[in-house]
Amino acid sequence: MDNYDVIVIGGGNAALCAAIAARERGATVLVIERGTRERRGGSSAFTGGAFRVAYEGVADLRRLIPDLSPAEIAASDFGSYTRGKFLDDVMELSQYRSDPDLSELVVGESLATLSWMRGHGVRFVPIYGRQAFKVEGKFKFWGGLTVEVSGGGLGLMEALYGKAEALGVEIFYGMRAIGLLHEGEAGWLVKCVKGAETKRHRGRSVVLATGGFHANLEWRAKYLGPNWDLAKVRGSRFNTGDGIRMAMDHGATAHGNWTGCHSVFYDLNAPQFGDIDLLNQQKNYFTLGIVVNANGERFIDEGEDFRNYTYSAMGAKVLQQPGAVAWQVFDQRTVDLLPEEYRVRHATRLSADTLEELADKMEGIRKERFLDTVKQFNGAVRTEVAFNPAVKDGRSTVGLPFPKSNWANPLDRPPFVAYAVTCGITCTYGGLKVNTSGQVMNEDDRPITGLYAAGELVGGLYYVKYAGGAGLTSGAVIGKIAGNHAAASRAA
Repeated sequence: MDNYDVIVIGGGNAALCAAIAARERGATVLVIERGTRERRGGSSAFTGGAFRVAYEGVADLRRLIPDLSPAEIAASDFGSYTRGKFLDDVMELSQYRSDPDLSELVVGESLATLSWMRGHGVRFVPIYGRQAFKVEGKFKFWGGLTVEVSGGGLGLMEALYGKAEALGVEIFYGMRAIGLLHEGEAGWLVKCVKGAETKRHRGRSVVLATGGFHANLEWRAKYLGPNWDLAKVRGSRFNTGDGIRMAMDHGATAHGNWTGCHSVFYDLNAPQFGDIDLLNQQKNYFTLGIVVNANGERFIDEGEDFRNYTYSAMGAKVLQQPGAVAWQVFDQRTVDLLPEEYRVRHATRLSADTLEELADKMEGIRKERFLDTVKQFNGAVRTEVAFNPAVKDGRSTVGLPFPKSNWANPLDRPPFVAYAVTCGITCTYGGLKVNTSGQVMNEDDRPITGLYAAGELVGGLYYVKYAGGAGLTSGAVIGKIAGNHAAASRAA
């Protein structure tokens, strides 16, 4: 049996930040990753690599992007995204249910944590391709999201694993932790399986970072409700709630929105589970067109807010529609503004020179109702208001059952394009309660000795909606803090 100061269970962004932070404090560290080396990184590897961070202006961004050139600065309106605005967004999107202590911690430590990550080889760049529109010759960033990791989620995990390995963190791949035993002052015994072999490892402290339960079909049906067993899994197939279950077996308290999740419009013909070789299955720029169901009817306000404030609730919306299917429809006014996720070869894309021909290709749709929906929509657009995709422009519709509050354009410039979508689940919101040191709390609201958690299995941060990029940031912030405290506790 091997003995370590800190054992980190999980292999995504939060886990690696915890492992690196603990190793920096001098701890011996083991990472137990359920995925193989080729499929490591959990759901973090499936992300676009966007991080939401509080910054006052370009000077703060240059801490993260030191190679930001004078020409790029001159050509960009980065604006600012203050701590107050970041915190307001988190609280408003959760309808003021988000844990205030954790939320303030994540917001307050966001810039310092990303700067720490940059010092460990994570390369940040501006999100020109997905979060900026060129307006009057200048790139305007919108929605409070400005930076991403070069190479996306895969680039993030490559950098973090490279640093962990360089520091001497030991990593076991293809190994699943299935049980914990608390041995008092000796720490924790972690029971693992790898194929038919059972192994045990002892750690003075354990950091759980195994993600939520989005890939556990039984738990989805049990906690999220009817039809959630039909959702496609956007990220890792290994996020089945193992860490949550093991902690609750030792008295950890459930926390957060157990009936809520992050779910998006997802390509109808995408694989049932996320495939790292087939990324960009999500379809998040519905704000630039309209969305209709099989009855040919709109069912959301596509322009309610910037897409990174509303996209995480769209999967639930489409799951409620007939057949759990919908179509996003665009014309030539906006199709060129669609990002890479709409241009990949495997996208379920339909195109036609007329709306009638497009409807004929939209299998199962009520054609006449669809054509009537578009006609009514086109006639309701306030065309006297200028279209500006970089701000909430107020170019809305009037008199429709579902308004479009911003970015409304008549669909009248052929050829027309439609993308067939369904529900893709990204992560679940319910999980464990932790304090601001990352310690897992028991049902008496006291910390469980030597047990920490970070990442998607932390409950209490997200309810109802989710601010894009907040997940990677909170995972990194709480992961780093948990790793630091887990390492410090080894000598206690």
